[in-house]
Amino acid sequence: MAGNGKEQSSFDLIVVGGGPGGYVGAIRAAQLGMDVACVEADKLGGVCLNIGCIPTKSLLTSALLVNELAGAEAHGITMSDLQVSLGPAQERSRKVADQLNRGVGMLFKKNRITHVEGYGRLAGKGTVEVESSDGEKRKLTAKHIMIATGSRPRSLPFLEIDGDRIWSSDHALFVKDAPKTLAIIGSGAIGMEFADIFDAYGSEVTIIEALDRVLPLEDGDVSKHVEKVYRKRGMTIHTGARLEEAKPGENGVTLTFKDAKGQQQTLEVERVLSAVGRIPNTEDLGLDSAGVKLTEKGNFIQVDEWMRTNVEGVYAVGDCAGRQLLAHKASHEGVACVEKIAGEAHHAVDYDNIPNCTYCHPEVASVGLTEEQAKEQGLDIQVGKFPWVGNGRALAHGDAEGFIKVIRDRKYSEIVGAHIVGPHATELIAEFVLGRHLEATVEEMDKAIHPHPTLSEAVAEAALAALGRPIHI
Repeated sequence: MAGNGKEQSSFDLIVVGGGPGGYVGAIRAAQLGMDVACVEADKLGGVCLNIGCIPTKSLLTSALLVNELAGAEAHGITMSDLQVSLGPAQERSRKVADQLNRGVGMLFKKNRITHVEGYGRLAGKGTVEVESSDGEKRKLTAKHIMIATGSRPRSLPFLEIDGDRIWSSDHALFVKDAPKTLAIIGSGAIGMEFADIFDAYGSEVTIIEALDRVLPLEDGDVSKHVEKVYRKRGMTIHTGARLEEAKPGENGVTLTFKDAKGQQQTLEVERVLSAVGRIPNTEDLGLDSAGVKLTEKGNFIQVDEWMRTNVEGVYAVGDCAGRQLLAHKASHEGVACVEKIAGEAHHAVDYDNIPNCTYCHPEVASVGLTEEQAKEQGLDIQVGKFPWVGNGRALAHGDAEGFIKVIRDRKYSEIVGAHIVGPHATELIAEFVLGRHLEATVEEMDKAIHPHPTLSEAVAEAALAALGRPIHI
């Protein structure tokens, strides 16, 4: 049964790590009749729930409300002396995360999963040693052990995270007062989301990106649009810029970098947020002594399509196993792994159909290939774009910037890639994910009747645009 696990030491499955890969895999294993223990030293739910996806989205919701209030006059709402404070929004984000954390604990009780509090390491065949916070050690045994230890923010030699002047995303989530000036190093999803939050709460934000565009994993048209919106909001963006030094001082941090033209620039800011990626938590897990292989690049745990390592009975899912470092990917890996163990496997994870989402304003979401990638692969494609200004619901809501872009394969008319920038993009992308999963054509995406007036109509229109015949533009 659920609890601290002191009553039992032998299980069918031991999961090391209680994040979205670990706890979801544990629940599915319990549903399949396994006796499951989950070893977690910190809060259940992992980084995503406690200091990642969930509290960040709470803060982004607050930031969006701040920005919408700026345009309230158009709705007949007038306010004088509008003031904003990050503190209450931060406190609200913690309450949301805590509520969901308690929810995971309840799910463990419901599914009779044993939560063993402590740090887990492999300690011989079928054995996990658990060290509690007070240093006490005990051993658990199981035929199957799943490693789901996640990842952490990456430091650079010239950008050492200290939690004071130079933050990681973890530190930024607990800030109660927005700094006057903030430099964000890296413009991936994490960097762009925090830029949105701190800009809304009054920080003067500068984004420094080494590659030639923001959101470099997204389609080029999407990157251009988001950069244009951020610049319009007053943010400074340096792309193709190489950071050389970050020197903390009494009053802030002095950054030295080379811009895209090769000119050396100096920037003084109160705080710096490092958003340059994450590295796996694969140290001090007993992997070496167990003979578990890591990848040559990145030190991720090496696994096959069913998340099996080279050592029988040892598996790895989520960020520590590489590929996309996304919570939804981790959860699907956890389920696929335990279903294979139980002899109930249906399909391995389809890594070509995992959506990417950035919850800034405007929202960004995508699945499949970018236009550039499709061309590099030599595919015969047709591209269609439908702007939000052609959608009645978007206009009525007052959020009609951006577009949906669909890339189709001319031969079979299947959806090669879909890219959305604009209102509720992170919700709407699921329609394209499902379409691709069912091998739908763009014609079928349009033939499925979409209700009017809704944002979803733009999905059908973008599908038609990829055929060269949209209705409302």
